Amino acid sequence: MLAQEIIRIKRDGGTLGPGEIGDFVAGLADGSWSDAQAAAMAMAMFLQGMETAETVALTRAMAHSGSILDWAAERLDGPVLDKHSTGGVGDKVSLMLAPIVAACGAYVPMVSGRGLGHTGGTLDKLDSIPGYRSAPGVDALRAALRQAGCAIVGASADIAPADRRLYAVRDVTATVESVALITASILSKKLAAGLQALVLDVKVGNGAFAASPAMALALARSLVSVANGAGLPARALITDMNQVLGHSCGNALEVHEAIAFLTGERREPRLLAVTRSLCAELLLLGALAPDRAQALQRVDRSLDDGSALERFARMVAALGGPTDLDGRAAHYLAPAPVLREVRATHGGWVRRVATRDIGLLLIELGGGRRVASDTIDHRVGLSEVVGLGQRVAAGDRLAMVHAADAASADRAAAQLALLLEIGDEAPASPGPLLTALEG
Repeated sequence: MLAQEIIRIKRDGGTLGPGEIGDFVAGLADGSWSDAQAAAMAMAMFLQGMETAETVALTRAMAHSGSILDWAAERLDGPVLDKHSTGGVGDKVSLMLAPIVAACGAYVPMVSGRGLGHTGGTLDKLDSIPGYRSAPGVDALRAALRQAGCAIVGASADIAPADRRLYAVRDVTATVESVALITASILSKKLAAGLQALVLDVKVGNGAFAASPAMALALARSLVSVANGAGLPARALITDMNQVLGHSCGNALEVHEAIAFLTGERREPRLLAVTRSLCAELLLLGALAPDRAQALQRVDRSLDDGSALERFARMVAALGGPTDLDGRAAHYLAPAPVLREVRATHGGWVRRVATRDIGLLLIELGGGRRVASDTIDHRVGLSEVVGLGQRVAAGDRLAMVHAADAASADRAAAQLALLLEIGDEAPASPGPLLTALEG
């Protein structure tokens, strides 16, 4: 069917069938649809919305616009599982989850992304590790998965190429904020990874893409229903993002925190709660535990006996990183040249954390990108960031700024002091785990 006729159907509020959606996706992949036509279709989908069946069809078609990873030839002795987060500030859960779940008997080929807007990217964190290959190619990915049980890498050019083109169009046409298009974009890459089950971490709050509970719930429901409709068993957790997750944000700093978590040196309670719960959901989906209590026990055992740390070390080495990163992180992860403490000017309770603005502050320090071509300074960031509800006295440390130079450190410290609100009364702070949705 002619591109303009397919656009007309959706523009006028009609429902597209699998054939029409297939034509659209094929046109994205082979270039027979122009950028103008792709933009018009994106806008029509954005304004008119999409039914679940349409989103399922779009997800499947984009997944099959390139290569589909098939793990059958590997004769793996466990399920192929993965997790996706909608993004937040200080969200380093993937760095621990992949090796934990691998230590519990699954295989985790985690196709991750780079930072988007104010949210950090898992690949950017791993790129702070000398030698780590985040784009290793399919053969190296398979080898790493056999050796470590997990591999966190970027999507190759032939994974869901239609999604890559559609996202580029959406990014410049004000059509990013569509639940259906977000759903299809996320799940098309997960389907292409050949997964058997998926858990979704949908963030909500002032540091999340979904700022309101209603939007987070709509996105979680869409992701679960479309994943199941496309044949991928999935569950979602809605988790709080009204403060930094863990105590650090910044690429090398978050790798440090992840290693300290896996070694047992330090596990920030909110980060621990989110990580344990997501891991447990995956073990249940993969039939690696009969109930949630036993799933949590398996997660805890993998942390306590060091097997999760061992899987992380194996993954890093298999993908080109140091063989002893877990024991010599300070040697390999370059520190920032300048440190600044941010101290409380008066006592009280931490009543509000401007989390999104903290993510933007990290970009200003050089730890994220303003444009896609920017080079990231992996050394910079924030550590020891206070949490909501924490009681502080005048002069207490609120955070540490890690910067490339004194001027950047001073600017960031002054800004950060304004982003952490201290009041006379303790706030009503929600727990990190808000809602669970099953298919």
